[in-house]
Amino acid sequence: MEVNEAAPTDQAPAAEPDPRRWRILGVSLVVGFMSLLDVTIVNVAIPSIQEGLDTSASTVQWVVSGYALAFGLVLVTGGRLGDAFGRRRLMLIGLVLFIVTSAAVGIAPNVELVIVARLLQGAAAGLLTPQNSGLIQQLFTGAERGRAFGLFGLTVSVSSALGPVLGGLIIAAFGEEDGWRWIFLVNVPIGLVALVAVARLVPRKPRQAGSARPQLDPVGAVLLGLGVLALLYPLVSIEGGTYGWLALLPAVPALFWGFVRWEARVVRRGGSPLLDVQLLRRTQDYASGIAIGSLYFVGFTGLVLVLSVHLQDALGLTPLATGALITGFAVGSAISAPLAGRAVSRVGRPLTVGALVVVLVAVLALAVLLPGRSGSELWPVMVPLLVLGGLGGGAVISPNLTLSLADVPPRMGGAAGGALQTGQRIGSAIGSALGVTVYGLVLTSYGAGAGLRAALLTTAVMVTAALVVAVLALRHRAPSSITQ
Repeated sequence: MEVNEAAPTDQAPAAEPDPRRWRILGVSLVVGFMSLLDVTIVNVAIPSIQEGLDTSASTVQWVVSGYALAFGLVLVTGGRLGDAFGRRRLMLIGLVLFIVTSAAVGIAPNVELVIVARLLQGAAAGLLTPQNSGLIQQLFTGAERGRAFGLFGLTVSVSSALGPVLGGLIIAAFGEEDGWRWIFLVNVPIGLVALVAVARLVPRKPRQAGSARPQLDPVGAVLLGLGVLALLYPLVSIEGGTYGWLALLPAVPALFWGFVRWEARVVRRGGSPLLDVQLLRRTQDYASGIAIGSLYFVGFTGLVLVLSVHLQDALGLTPLATGALITGFAVGSAISAPLAGRAVSRVGRPLTVGALVVVLVAVLALAVLLPGRSGSELWPVMVPLLVLGGLGGGAVISPNLTLSLADVPPRMGGAAGGALQTGQRIGSAIGSALGVTVYGLVLTSYGAGAGLRAALLTTAVMVTAALVVAVLALRHRAPSSITQ
């Protein structure tokens, strides 16, 4: 059943809240969880994929990195398309593509087809994920919006941290050789159920009499896409052991500068930009929120990936044991993210500052206490400290989302949310490349324990940088619409 007349528009919050808004959010978060989970669920499957496809570790790394690359490329454009044509349409298109490509990865006979399918799967995820923030902007106001973003923050935190343990469980259930295929094939039945739920619950964008066809900004999309590609491609190439693409990095500032200039020109001419860059100037919390989220994800992603690599390669743990050890972060996030979402409308930016301090303490403690331990010695140290880090992490992501998008007009919610999440994807790519590179370089000269400590201290530096930005944002914090 589709309800058009009572559905809120993409242009402004509805005068009367949609009575189905929490059910719509639930469906949206299931879709978001599935697409975000596929970023990290394959981390523990790299040895299994390498063995099953009889290929090199550097080639298999593209199964992980290709998804993140395509994901980051499409996010802002996917959000803008949702703003223009409606969340429901983009979610249906993205889900169909995600289901088909998940099946293609699972049945692909060789690594080349797996990588191509993963690239397309990442693009589908880029269409899906920004619709979450856009729907929250569209359906919720006031303190309810904070709670909704709290649940979205929970989804982001838990999907990222829970990926390794779910991947380990699936591989343990289906075997080392072909278990990795089921990591992708399980998306098919879940995606089909979600597809029906989206079609039944998520409202269409109402047609307005006399309204013009939505304007798009292909030049802006190309400029932004090239900028993101020039930044992400060298980073994911580093993870695969290739360094020649670093020559692209000098082009990044010029491409982003060109994008900003073009978007300003579109606005001056009364057009519809891909992303109104004036938001960065007019909305203080939006600019600082992008910086906080990006820096935090550099540290967070590097932490999870390096721990996964160290536990399996250096200590010889199984994917299941590795996932079980790392899942403490997801447990902590699951506790704190909804609570932080409820509290952010009262506490504001100080909540993010305090949460980052908690994360920093946990990472520093891991750097001091974890290297040199193995086997049963890991559990009493690693699990409680990761739970502590998760408690902090869950209270970083959801309040930062709420505060960053609080003053963004709902008609821009998809593109603005996409830009925020593009920062997170860029942060994740930098974190993965930086963490693995530091770990590998120090390991070669000083051993695995020293490599782990160096990588964890690198994570601490990035969390500290996010904390500095959060403190600066706190000094300039103005009253927000989330309390209205």
